[in-house]
Amino acid sequence: MNTVDSILEELKSLGSASTKKTFLRHGAREPYFGVKIGDLKVIEKRLKKDYALSLALYETGNSDAMYLAGLIADEKAMTESDLEHWLEGAYWYMLSEYTVAWVAAESTHGYKLATKWIADKRERYAAAGWATLAGRLALGKMDDFKKGELEALLDQVLKTLHQSPNRARYTMNSFLIALGTYVPDLRNKAIGIANGLGEVRVDVGDTACQVPVAADYIVKASERWNGKYRKQVRC
Repeated sequence: MNTVDSILEELKSLGSASTKKTFLRHGAREPYFGVKIGDLKVIEKRLKKDYALSLALYETGNSDAMYLAGLIADEKAMTESDLEHWLEGAYWYMLSEYTVAWVAAESTHGYKLATKWIADKRERYAAAGWATLAGRLALGKMDDFKKGELEALLDQVLKTLHQSPNRARYTMNSFLIALGTYVPDLRNKAIGIANGLGEVRVDVGDTACQVPVAADYIVKASERWNGKYRKQVRC
């Protein structure tokens, strides 16, 4: 039987000092074991989707368990309240911009929450909102958006990105890439805005991470894209 305690013990056995050190540089804090994402994916395949277990794992406050919670979350069962609560506890970007944003994007609440979050002045919320919108585009959820809304969001990125909170700048850039990739009619406009923005500067701390050059990325991604949208954004 898979219990929270048994899973935490398993995660502890899989943790490594080097991975833990890497995660620390990126913003993780205790408690966590430093489990590689590949190892979490193996556990995900065994557990499959489990709404109750995902909620319980997230409540441990252990970053590895919280990430795993996102992988096994049942997006159809997640409520707005669940997702809001998860974002409150998502203290670093691996949780806020990936775990929470991915599950939110796949849920029926993605658009509503994303548009709410991008208007929030708090860095974590704004960053999660733009990441969620990018996820909705990757899933092909174009019916979310009213006529002219995507163009308006592009204009918003152009006008506000450089003045936005640090991690929000990163996910706004990611949204720009997603829109340019998955919305062919607006691809040229997205590339033009990316060029107009110039360099997007994000403080990534003591890491080797780099901000993708949106215009170049859009061109390469669109050349690879076969016109099919993703079935899920979690990975």
